Amino acid sequence: MESLLVEDIVIVGAGIAGLATSLALHRLGVQSLVLEYSDTLRVTGFALTTWTNAWKALDALGVGAILRHQHVQLKENVTTSLIMGQQTSSLSFEGTGKHGDCEVRCVRRQLMLEAIANVLPSGTIRFLSKVVAIEESGFSKIKIVRLADGTSIKTKVLIGCDGINSVVAKWLGFKEASFTGRYVIRGYKKVMDNHGLEPKFMHYFGKGFRSGVMPCDDKTVYWFLTWTPTSEEKELANNPSKMKQLVLRKVEKMPSNIKTFIEKTDPKDILTSPLRYRHQWELMLGNISKGNVCVVGDAFHPMAPDLGQGGCCALEDGIILARYLAEAFSRKTCKHVVKKMGEEG
Repeated sequence: MESLLVEDIVIVGAGIAGLATSLALHRLGVQSLVLEYSDTLRVTGFALTTWTNAWKALDALGVGAILRHQHVQLKENVTTSLIMGQQTSSLSFEGTGKHGDCEVRCVRRQLMLEAIANVLPSGTIRFLSKVVAIEESGFSKIKIVRLADGTSIKTKVLIGCDGINSVVAKWLGFKEASFTGRYVIRGYKKVMDNHGLEPKFMHYFGKGFRSGVMPCDDKTVYWFLTWTPTSEEKELANNPSKMKQLVLRKVEKMPSNIKTFIEKTDPKDILTSPLRYRHQWELMLGNISKGNVCVVGDAFHPMAPDLGQGGCCALEDGIILARYLAEAFSRKTCKHVVKKMGEEG
């Protein structure tokens, strides 16, 4: 059944970027509608490393304390060469730097999304809302968002937070994100009792691959492996059991007390995907925004996981954008609220 809605701000995508943007706007007194094509909160990748900048953003959103209680703080990054069979470096996450105390945790994506969604006003997220077209409304700045169910939404501002295959980014003129040549395999294992691992980010390097294992909490362990696949390996990417065996062959020399978590991972908890990014010149010369339409997070700047900043930057994107939108909508700086949101940068 066709219907027409009118909204001030429409956000496409209920992932980290979309929910963070919506909650940041809500904290500043601005309502938004988030469109999500699936029937529930969608999780891809199981977990993400959240660094100090992400925790400042989560605190600004008001959900940092909830997530800290659910995840262990990592104390150190330890790097080991599986070729030489020895530790090559270590970096402490404890101590204070020029931006304050260092804070690193491996956060389960589902818990992060739930923490943000649970404090949004009821009705903010509209599920089963697949965007099929974006149109101009005559000579006005209003955009019309067409959904697969026949609904049309008129909006003053449209924000694309719909990931690497963003419909909004395509409308802005962005090309498809480029392939890095590498893939990533991600998985996690939840045990009945305490897993016994130290709170460390354990990095392993081998011939042509990089792998990592770290605890999320007392019972959950997250792991990943990135590598450049052969054409034969690419064909197996949709077979989690085959990918698990590939990982185990590559990390054969990994300590058995660490490798066991990969061995015991259920294939349904393994995900393989290509790593994509946008060239810097596309971001500098492309249409990051067009009038009242813009993109945020992976829809804007998809990243490889080497720096662990994809989710962190998505959180920051949403908060900074919300500040400027709130100022534009209110015609005042909302200084007393902005101060609570922390310092920009």
